[in-house]
Amino acid sequence: MNIPKNILYTKDHEWARIEGKVAYIGITDYAAHSLGDITFVQLPKIGELLKQSAYCATVESVKAASDVYVPLSGKVLSVNTQLAAHPELINQSAYEQGYFFSIEFSDAAEKTKLMDAASYRQYVEGLSK
Repeated sequence: MNIPKNILYTKDHEWARIEGKVAYIGITDYAAHSLGDITFVQLPKIGELLKQSAYCATVESVKAASDVYVPLSGKVLSVNTQLAAHPELINQSAYEQGYFFSIEFSDAAEKTKLMDAASYRQYVEGLSK
């Protein structure tokens, strides 16, 4: 299970990689592998304003369709257009090529509601017991 240290996580298995005022958002490697082969992703629109923990995307796989919730509030700056033709990138590279979108996050205090890598690893390991 890949859990990079420079990323923040939610209990719903979303992640946020923060670079200055921009956060890149996606689902974790754990979530991608739990879903199985991902076949479709519906992403938010550029310019859309999202509130922390609100619905922002849908992921469909051979096993299920799942809602995705945004880890931080902000305005969508870009979406990963490669996912329309290649949703399998999420399974192959959840934290790099398989990111969903980027936002300009609006409230740095919201980061305190997210888990660091060690806390997320402990959380996931607790799920499998």
